[in-house]
Amino acid sequence: MSEWSLPDIFESLHTDIQTQLTSVRKSFKHPGTKGDGSENAWLELFRTYLPMRYQADKAHVVDSLGNFSDQMDIVIFDRQYSPFVFDFQGQRVIPAESVYAVFESKQSANSDNIEYAKAKISSVRRLHRTSLPIPFVGGVYPPKPLFPIIGGLLTLDCDWNPAMGESLIKNLSGHTEHGSIDIGCVAARGYYYFDKEKRNYEVCASAKAATAFLFKLIAELQYSGTVPMIDVLAYSKWMES
Repeated sequence: MSEWSLPDIFESLHTDIQTQLTSVRKSFKHPGTKGDGSENAWLELFRTYLPMRYQADKAHVVDSLGNFSDQMDIVIFDRQYSPFVFDFQGQRVIPAESVYAVFESKQSANSDNIEYAKAKISSVRRLHRTSLPIPFVGGVYPPKPLFPIIGGLLTLDCDWNPAMGESLIKNLSGHTEHGSIDIGCVAARGYYYFDKEKRNYEVCASAKAATAFLFKLIAELQYSGTVPMIDVLAYSKWMES
């Protein structure tokens, strides 16, 4: 009989992330320090458990027209097919074509934080993305259609009672151009996502919320496929300015 237990492994993964987030909330009083601590806990989760083709970092996103997004707490992006990612004055800048998903990290889900996350997500989705034809040994594939960039909110808890009830769904459903939230995690309660077929939000209460959310996110990333072939020369024109 094996001494290993898959349920125990999943429980340990969830306990680790929830413990880190809870410790950050209790230990740090300054809002900025508390925010940085929460972001780092989620970043560590993604860097440890996402497949190697994905990287995660705090970053701005830029397009070939010279437009920049707001700074995002977490950007999940490609490095296998991305020709450049900039590090400038301690800040990371990622081309829009390389982005799979963006997340905001907050202590708790509430109406203000949800609207804030929607606005930040919108600043990324508004950016222009190029997509070139893809040459291969037998010819050329047409440009890859652009997939929707996943946007989400990550929190430890939720201000509403019940935490994962109608108030959460109502605030998630409010319309914001380009700023819809596709998926999110309330580490102490469960996770939620927008079901594209049913056209509504599904809430999944779970004692292992972080683990369940991570698996759902990986499935969504797999569905996105690979990033488009970036038009590098569209960016190079800025060297002439």
